[in-house]
This record gives sequence, C-alpha cells and structure tokens, in this order.
Amino acid sequence: MITPGDSAYVTALVKASGTSFYHGMKILPPERRDAMYAIYAFCRVVDDIADEEGRGFTAKQAELEAWRQRIAALYERGEAEDPITRALLIVIHDYHVRREDFIAIIDGMEMDAGEPIIAPPLAELDLYCDRVASAVGRLSVRVFGDSSPAADEVAHALGRGLQLTNILRDVAEDAERGRIYLPAEFLEEAGIPADPASILAAPALPRACARVADMAERHFTHANDAMARCDARAMRPAQMMEASYRPLLDILQRRNFDYAQGRVSLPKWKKLMLAAKLLAG
Repeated sequence: MITPGDSAYVTALVKASGTSFYHGMKILPPERRDAMYAIYAFCRVVDDIADEEGRGFTAKQAELEAWRQRIAALYERGEAEDPITRALLIVIHDYHVRREDFIAIIDGMEMDAGEPIIAPPLAELDLYCDRVASAVGRLSVRVFGDSSPAADEVAHALGRGLQLTNILRDVAEDAERGRIYLPAEFLEEAGIPADPASILAAPALPRACARVADMAERHFTHANDAMARCDARAMRPAQMMEASYRPLLDILQRRNFDYAQGRVSLPKWKKLMLAAKLLAG
C-alpha cells in the first residue's frame, strides 16, 4: 500500500493540476485510486518537462533521460528516491504494470520536447497517440483490475480516440503555439498549407478535421467492442473517460469545426450525471 505521506503528495499534485481526472478516479477503491494518482503524477511531471518554455531540447532530453533511469531503478533494483517513485514502486508490485509503457510515455513526451510538431504523417501521429495516450491506458487498465488482451485492446483504441479528440479540441491553441497535430495526408488532400499561422483561416479545415473525427469515432467503437469482453466493473473508469470525451466530438461536428466559437468543453453538471449513471450501472 502507498504510504499516507506519498499518497497525500501525489493526490495534491493531481488536484493542483485542475483536471477532471482527480474527481473521475474517485469512483475507484482507495488503493486503486492512489495508484492511478501515482501514474498521473508521473505523467504530469514528464509532460511539464516537455512543455517547459524557455528550455532547450538538450536540457529537456537530459531530464527525460533521468526519468528513464528512475524507471529502470524501480524495475531492476527496487530503488525509489521520492514520493512519486516510491508510489510507483508499490504500483509496479501490486498491479504488475509494464516497464515499457512508462518508457513509451517518456518517449512520447520527448517527441513534444523538440521542434514543434507540424502536420505529422499518419504513421507518426499514430505512434505519438500510442505513446502519450494508449501507453497510459495500458498502465491504467491493470490498475482498474483487468490485464487481459481485451483490456489492452481497450487501451489501444480508447487512448487513440481520446488523444485525437484532444487534438481536434485544441487546434486553435496548438496553432497559437506553432503546432499542428492534424495529419499531413489529410491537409495535403484538402489543399491546406501546413502553416500554424494560417491554418484556422483555411476554408477546407473542417474537411480535414472531419476525417480525424471519423478516425476517433472508429477507435471509440473498437474500444466499446473490446470493453464488452472485459471485466465490467474494471471498465467503469474507462467508460467514464469515453463518456466525458465523445460528446466533445459531437459539439465540434455540430459547429463544423469553427474554432472562432471558442474551446469546447462538457459542463460540470453533465460530467456528474455521467458519473452517477456509471456508478448506478
């Protein structure tokens, strides 16, 4: 069991991030909830390294490599040095999460730490989604209570669906940061220059975004098919994640991907209703 002090540390980090994840994971029993907070704390720290403004790629790369070494120490020697790694050591022991998934997350953050990503090819986008989202899912399903091949399918598909939804939601914000995560093939076929400064004014932008939305919907459908072959109780947190994100696609589609209308989000009352429905199921 994660010690009270380390539990308080990772919980405070998650709560301070202002994410709905903090409340969403409250449906889990305390030990599993603490384990998920530990995983999230790890993700938060390495993501902050990648996103830190004003630091060069070499410095960020060194910090991310230090986290690879911390993960190696956990698995090879059982050595932990701070609240996050101590909590992760318990997660590794109790839930048999896999080292390669932690490393994949770090690799994904390293993709974001260098030169801004601008219109990656579809294969590179899929790899990025696997590393920053599906790898988190593969850790999570084990903590939720299902380590079956079907649960890994859920992680594979749901992670991609969630990340593609994030990409569509954040097109305007990413463009302001000099980034485009929409795939090169879709932009080229729609005749849209891969230029963050002009992409929001491109008349064909909704066409490219609609194709990404179709990809996300297919992944959500695949995830649901896989969930039907998993432990139903273990999949409740995954269902909540999907239920919180899939409606965002509907809103974006109804707006025809008009980013001048502002960033889409799900009202808090609706999130609470979804959580209540899943808890009662």
